[in-house]
Amino acid sequence: MKPLVSPLPKEESDIAGAAADTLEKLLTLMGVAGSVASQIQPAVGEGQETTASVVLNIEGNDLGILIGRRGHTLDCFQYIVRLIVGHQTQTWLPIVIDVEGYKQRRYQRLQTLARNVAQQVEATGEPFTLEPMPAYERRIIHLTLVDHPDVTTESVGQGEARRVVIQPRD
Repeated sequence: MKPLVSPLPKEESDIAGAAADTLEKLLTLMGVAGSVASQIQPAVGEGQETTASVVLNIEGNDLGILIGRRGHTLDCFQYIVRLIVGHQTQTWLPIVIDVEGYKQRRYQRLQTLARNVAQQVEATGEPFTLEPMPAYERRIIHLTLVDHPDVTTESVGQGEARRVVIQPRD
């Protein structure tokens, strides 16, 4: 078996290949059957320097073990792959790991939740505090409602208890 860490070229396609290979090796070592599809997502943004990201999607049966409660295991798995690939390539490129489109579905659910709660806050005039969630999920809520004319958002709390409050705009 090849070692998980070996020197590699730094081009985006090489990094995507290294990430896919690393992920496949980890899945094999874990005894999880799944196939990995990789793609390079072009950089989106203006003004500041932005980089493309490597998106890896794992397909297969019974992959819930990779997602974990509210995607926590998937986040940790993604972090480990980023560390290994970063060490291999001596380059940092954003790597996103998804399992059968879980993150995309979660993104859409969070946007729907934000809009529904915004309507509720608009109707009642009372602020609404969402459950604690990780930073990237709070960001989805904030970005969904950033241009809403009647509500505003704010993150409150510390650490893992940090949550979003949706409140009427003054």
